[in-house]
Amino acid sequence: MTENLRLQCITVDAHNPQIVAEFWAAALDWKITDSDEFGVVIELLDGSPEVGRMPDILFLKVPDEKVVKNRLHFDLRPKDQAAEVSRLEAIGAKKIEIGQSEDPETTWVVMADPEGNEFCILKALK
Repeated sequence: MTENLRLQCITVDAHNPQIVAEFWAAALDWKITDSDEFGVVIELLDGSPEVGRMPDILFLKVPDEKVVKNRLHFDLRPKDQAAEVSRLEAIGAKKIEIGQSEDPETTWVVMADPEGNEFCILKALK
């Protein structure tokens, strides 16, 4: 592993970065650490064992709205898939169909955040 380079942040374009950052901070149990007219940053909560190892997420303000499928998305592994899907729906996510139901072996649920960015809730590990 190189000591000269580390992943600082993942940047997500957003029409309204504050709303999207608030959703993801609540979804991941992270905190908003910086906000200005250009974007909003979320990071792990203080005391997390992953602080310094996980990149923060920057929601960068862009004038255009999302119109096509993401080229990059988050896959989230819950302890209880159904409970997590319900919790995320309660804070603003929606279940979406992108063709996954055509495969009867699909074990994940595809969802979208408040601006339509896709992400997956994987099945729980046993």
